[in-house]
Amino acid sequence: MVMNWFRPLHLVPADTQINFMRIHRICFVFSLIITIGSVASIVLKGFNFGIDFAGGIVLEVKAPTPTADLAGMRTTLSGLGLGEVALQEFGAPDTVLVRIQRQDAKPNENPEKAQQRAVEAVKAALGDKYEYRRTDVVGPKVGSELINTALLAVGLALLGIALYIWFRYEWQFGVNAIIATFHDCLTTCGLFSLLGLEFNLTTVAAILTIAGYSVNDTVVVYDRIRAELRRYKKMPVSDILNLSINKTLSRTTVTSGLTGLSVVALYLFGGEVLRGFSLAMIWGILIGTYSTIFVASPMLIYMHLRRDRGEAKPAASAAGAAGAGGAARP
Repeated sequence: MVMNWFRPLHLVPADTQINFMRIHRICFVFSLIITIGSVASIVLKGFNFGIDFAGGIVLEVKAPTPTADLAGMRTTLSGLGLGEVALQEFGAPDTVLVRIQRQDAKPNENPEKAQQRAVEAVKAALGDKYEYRRTDVVGPKVGSELINTALLAVGLALLGIALYIWFRYEWQFGVNAIIATFHDCLTTCGLFSLLGLEFNLTTVAAILTIAGYSVNDTVVVYDRIRAELRRYKKMPVSDILNLSINKTLSRTTVTSGLTGLSVVALYLFGGEVLRGFSLAMIWGILIGTYSTIFVASPMLIYMHLRRDRGEAKPAASAAGAAGAGGAARP
């Protein structure tokens, strides 16, 4: 006798019947408010761009000890009055990447001389016991190019998601999925703008990850909706949406919960370097799950979905075969 040792994990009972569509109009209003708020914050307040985008100085430093004292180095460099200073372990425990914001030049001073003065101040503060392996200066032109590249990457990712869902489902699904994904990415940017958090390449990576996570959750629900639409021809679309979301709710809860636990651990114990990334991912998981249930799915109510897709051709073929058979009879 084979015993079933492994059973599926269900955090939500299989017979759950939550009426999500009852509040979908309220959720539409809420989504509209936070979207407009995000746009307003981005336009009026802007972003706190990190060195990746704003330009600055990068030094690769090797500590004299097996493990670099990041806290001590950060305290030392923060007192130099050089503005934003970021440190992170780079490749090995004794190697540190030091990032300093671009320095403003004095009147009639060469901008490059201002950057060199900051580098010399860092070396004087840390002392000769450190080995300075590399020094790079990121200019504002490079930062501008990185901003354009980041925008292009996010735009192409959203376009690719829309085309994939459009190809796999009907066009209504693709349009709704791209709206929901854009909603998630835009509100994440709005959160960073509102809180004044550093916006850098790591944040862009988080936004792209959120886009992928959001569309993955949406596709799972859309698969169930498409199956139920074919099964129940007379059931109202809102009831089918409730049925589909409830049937996938356990999977959504487990996936979001486990991913959320990992990201919360990163936020609490990952250090300053991963703080922005993990915060973006926490928000992305919450808003991505919300948008799948209360944005991407309810919008299908107003999209006039066809329930007979894939059935018209077989019916026509059968009618054609019957006609051919009748013509062949003597």
